[in-house]
Amino acid sequence: MRRAFLILTLLAIVLTSNSCRQKKSATINSALSGDLIIFHAGSLSMPFKAIADTFMILHPEVKIFAESSGSIDAARKITELKRDCDIVASSDYSIIDKLLIPEYAAKNIHFAANEMVIAFTERSAYADRIDSNNWAGILLSKDVIIGRADPDADPCGYRTIITLKLAQQDFAEKGIKSEGLVDNIIAKDNRFLRPKEVDLLALLDTRSVDYIFIYRSVAQQHHLKYLILPDRINLGNPSLNAHYSIAQIAVRGSKPGETMVIKGEAMVYSVAVLKKAPNKAAAEAFLEFLLSEAGGRKIMKEMGQEPVVQ
Repeated sequence: MRRAFLILTLLAIVLTSNSCRQKKSATINSALSGDLIIFHAGSLSMPFKAIADTFMILHPEVKIFAESSGSIDAARKITELKRDCDIVASSDYSIIDKLLIPEYAAKNIHFAANEMVIAFTERSAYADRIDSNNWAGILLSKDVIIGRADPDADPCGYRTIITLKLAQQDFAEKGIKSEGLVDNIIAKDNRFLRPKEVDLLALLDTRSVDYIFIYRSVAQQHHLKYLILPDRINLGNPSLNAHYSIAQIAVRGSKPGETMVIKGEAMVYSVAVLKKAPNKAAAEAFLEFLLSEAGGRKIMKEMGQEPVVQ
């Protein structure tokens, strides 16, 4: 009898404990609700979709609306168009620093890295010949078409120019003829300039272009062939920031008629919750998940982007 009583008592404790856990879980999941609006860099499209889908499973009452664009354009949607937004994620942390802080956001959190590559397909002209020594000559060939992002809209665009400037200097230091490399590539194939780097993927897929300047993570995510560039020019090594900074470019600022100078440095992605976020509770929870080792950082790493710890 006593034994039966003990068993029943233990069973009641277990059931009560399970009920409490279920209630707590339900509270956690139901505490967040409503729409969550995210403006993010085009190169974050695939990882952020995976992160958003996982977050919505954890918080089924939250609906995420993620909108991709060039990072500069993402900031302008807030500063110029005054659109509602909860979170901004940029492929260049300096865009948030320069355009959104302190008026629109209080804190800018670094979370991922990347590097520049030259991507192509097996159908690209000279695909079987291009290498780290001859790529500049091949890109300048009359029968080769290049696609690149717009420097005034997308960090990938101005990073392309900075990479070319660093390459031109690197070639010159090695005694390789490089005069006019930057100007000639800038002047070449301007009809294939696009607002964000992921827009270039369709051009490459349809063979409208042979080569594109793009981020390594994007090339990996879309299973493209790509040429790895030396650390001295690929903007992927933080220890070379002093060297990268010798190259710079002026791009359009936050308002028409304004410009801002971008200096070369290793790529760092960042994210910010806006001060006037319509759904700040969900935004803060998403940010926590994005920065968690088992959540967003793991997904980013699986998709070719090393996490950055600030």
